[in-house]
Amino acid sequence: MVLEELTVRLNDREYTNWLKAGRCLLILKTGLHPFTDHRMRAHHRDLLNQHALLSTPCETSSCKPIGNKLSSPCGVCSEWQKVILRHHRQPGATINWANCFPPHWRTDHWEVAKVIQFRNELMHSCELRVKDDWIRHYWRTLKHFVQQLSDVPQMATVGQQIEDMLTVDLSICVSGVDRVDSAGPLEGCESDFVSQLETSAEKVSQWETELLQEMLQEYLHVAAEEDGDAKAQDPEQLKRLQSFLQANKDLRERFSTELQAINSLEVKERGDGSDKRSR
Repeated sequence: MVLEELTVRLNDREYTNWLKAGRCLLILKTGLHPFTDHRMRAHHRDLLNQHALLSTPCETSSCKPIGNKLSSPCGVCSEWQKVILRHHRQPGATINWANCFPPHWRTDHWEVAKVIQFRNELMHSCELRVKDDWIRHYWRTLKHFVQQLSDVPQMATVGQQIEDMLTVDLSICVSGVDRVDSAGPLEGCESDFVSQLETSAEKVSQWETELLQEMLQEYLHVAAEEDGDAKAQDPEQLKRLQSFLQANKDLRERFSTELQAINSLEVKERGDGSDKRSR
């Protein structure tokens, strides 16, 4: 039953695109982590050594973005923002300030490193689907990125794994279920890796679970924030994800704990709304 429901989802080409793209992000993350962690730690130390003010704690400990803007940051966080912008290679590009927590810039080098457009577009896709044009652009961008880091030992393997993932056919034949939309979004690669993946339903199910788990954790974290602005980011995203999980029996059972947490948040929000109206 679980494999039949997974097969139905994988017969949706745009859902499969979303799953493949998400898996590629995890492949890239694993391969890059040792290199990027070392470089970001060194960069963070250099920033602190070059700018005395950056060593000072946030003046309020509560500076945070509203939407994708830093609204009235304190003097220290404002200076951090200026320094980050000066080191950004594409000044005109969109910077995802909403993905960071300014008071941590002084102590956490990864907070300074957060500028991730594709990841946000993918993980905040409330329909869990991306079109072929998007994934083609995504693939070209990843290729270019991997080529720029060709001196990093892990990148050759990462590049091949990403190409294999984006060309493999994830549709799974299960007895009694027709195979539909079997063509991958991009033609090309044939390898032992590809043929192995086509028979590994359990592995594909694991990848799907990892991506959905990450989305749920992020949405629940935002929804649980006490600040009203955080909740107002996009309440429909969590509701649509909730509906998707409930509509698939295997996912409904797998994420039963998270669905209970969502229900609890909804009850709390209704209660808060009633309290406000009664005042």
